[in-house]
Amino acid sequence: MRAAGRFGFLAAGIAVGAVASMFYLGQPRPAGAASNDRYQDTIMATGAVSINPRVQTDGVWLLDYKAGKLLGTVVDRNAGKIVGWAEVDLRSEFTIQANQDVHFLMTTGYITQGQSALYLAETSTGQFGVYTMGPGAEGTGVVIRRHDMTKFREPAPAAVAPAGGPAPAGGAAPAGGAPAPAAPRQP
Repeated sequence: MRAAGRFGFLAAGIAVGAVASMFYLGQPRPAGAASNDRYQDTIMATGAVSINPRVQTDGVWLLDYKAGKLLGTVVDRNAGKIVGWAEVDLRSEFTIQANQDVHFLMTTGYITQGQSALYLAETSTGQFGVYTMGPGAEGTGVVIRRHDMTKFREPAPAAVAPAGGPAPAGGAAPAGGAPAPAAPRQP
């Protein structure tokens, strides 16, 4: 009799858990997706932009290698139109010379309800920037704001050839043949 009672409580607990799971998993939830893609010299990414806190707005980021520009816009849901383009000159932003070989990576990430940030890395120079889009002056258009710019890697120093011969493999070693100590990494 005791075993039957325990089995009954176990069966009831499983049934209540199954019903609760169905109610929880059956509720529709808004999708919070971000996406990016690239084709040749262009990268595109999307993410939420907070223009009006009561209306969800999708932002579009476009990086144009040839022009050296980062462009951003949002889509006005009511009118179904693009709100105009904001731009950032990446050559001056990342101190890049004309025709310098650069390699950008970018993706968006969720930072708060209704707002994404764009994370932009340039792998040749080791620079990393964080950007967001927001409403323009007097609520018209959009602007791109840079929040941070840092280096995730210092450029490798050029190996100096010792007098009378080529530079040793792996860089120059100090006198005595011991390898040079590693430079501390900058945050």
